[in-house]
Amino acid sequence: MPIKIKSLTLGPFATNAYLVADTGTGNAILIDPVDDAPAILAAAREDGWTIKLMIATHAHLDHVLASAAIKAELKIPFYIHEECEPLLEEIPLQGIFFGLGELPAAAQPDRLLTGASETIELDSIRLQSLYTPGHAPGHLSFYLAEHKILFSGDTLFAGSIGRTDLPGGDHALLMRSIIDKLMVLDDDVQVLPGHLGLTTIGRERLTNPFLLAYDDDRA
Repeated sequence: MPIKIKSLTLGPFATNAYLVADTGTGNAILIDPVDDAPAILAAAREDGWTIKLMIATHAHLDHVLASAAIKAELKIPFYIHEECEPLLEEIPLQGIFFGLGELPAAAQPDRLLTGASETIELDSIRLQSLYTPGHAPGHLSFYLAEHKILFSGDTLFAGSIGRTDLPGGDHALLMRSIIDKLMVLDDDVQVLPGHLGLTTIGRERLTNPFLLAYDDDRA
């Protein structure tokens, strides 16, 4: 069945949420339930899609703010990596840290993913989890291999990489994640990141200044 992807940029951090739908059944997976549950639900209704599952790349507040509201509305499961639980429980405190005030709690996860590659399936949608920590503990990227599309979360951006100055960040680990898990993909793989616009693995391999500097350091 054909797959269609809709992106929404929402919230104070301009974070990207992605709806990945099987157009044959109309069922969809939500990747990163970012801020503004009504906007996400309206976007799904606009195309006649039914969100059946939501997954998060990591537990920074801007990627999970709408999780509790969407779970309450749709009664759907929420998946996240097991190492994200401590940060997930601290969403109200994260809000204070970023000057947003105390925020409501995130949804409780129904399934904790691991560092092993796992396949998340819904109808014809098959997402492979890639363990890519460094920006945050338990960070996952999701690869739609059949369509050569990578949802990179906050690991890799167009011309940049995820910040590592927040609690749990580790620059060396982030670079290893990018090199070992993402740069092994084909050049024509499209990268749909957690912020900014789309890019490709090939473009980042050739032009990303952080990757070029990393290669120079290893030379």
